[in-house]
Amino acid sequence: MFMSKYLFYFIVPMLLVGCSSREDFILFNKVHPEKNIESTEFNNVKFEYKIVPHDRVSLIVYQHPEFSTSSLITRKEDVGLLVNADGTTRFPLIKSVHIAGLTQQEALEKVERGFAKYLKSPDIYLEVLNKRAYVIGEVKQPGEISITNEKMSLIQAISKAGDLTDLANREEILVLRSTSHGIQKSLVNLTDINSLSVANMVIYPNDIVYVLPNDMKAFNVNAEQINPALRMITNILSPFVSIKYLSE
Repeated sequence: MFMSKYLFYFIVPMLLVGCSSREDFILFNKVHPEKNIESTEFNNVKFEYKIVPHDRVSLIVYQHPEFSTSSLITRKEDVGLLVNADGTTRFPLIKSVHIAGLTQQEALEKVERGFAKYLKSPDIYLEVLNKRAYVIGEVKQPGEISITNEKMSLIQAISKAGDLTDLANREEILVLRSTSHGIQKSLVNLTDINSLSVANMVIYPNDIVYVLPNDMKAFNVNAEQINPALRMITNILSPFVSIKYLSE
């Protein structure tokens, strides 16, 4: 009885102070709901990736392999031609060409015109190698993922991140995209069979997929914080309990 009474006085204030809400663990929780858009509208946003400094591009010049960069190595991030900080890339034969700010097709056409000064009817292929999206939150392998094509589905992106953790909120998958109109977001519910088409929404380079935590996240963190404190309190009170017992 003695032990229970003192534990009560110690534990209750600790629980009140140590309680965390689910919102304490949610990123981007200041995004305004009115800016949320339907997934169909989200997918209909016209998108063309534009080359930026520090990208790497692969070049194939057909019939002239001596001017081509390797595109067959497994680690694509280690190959290709670097887009410098000033937006230029040094290509074989035609020297520096400014391609930052151009789409892949626009860059291809510009480089092709450069080769046309030296080669008859050049046939080339240019591709950006390091297109990335980011999957964070309650996934097993959070971080950046490579987009080998121009786009991938949400399910593919989550799969590349190792699938959801046990603490993931499967009803709230947030996709953030930066557009010329600002940051747009879409909230996806993976538990609804009728939203399968939504789950296959397109993920583009530089999109952020954020898997929100469920309510158990806060509970688990609180338990981890409280358990060591309970052990400490027990150790402190044990001598007093022994004295109380012996005195009786």
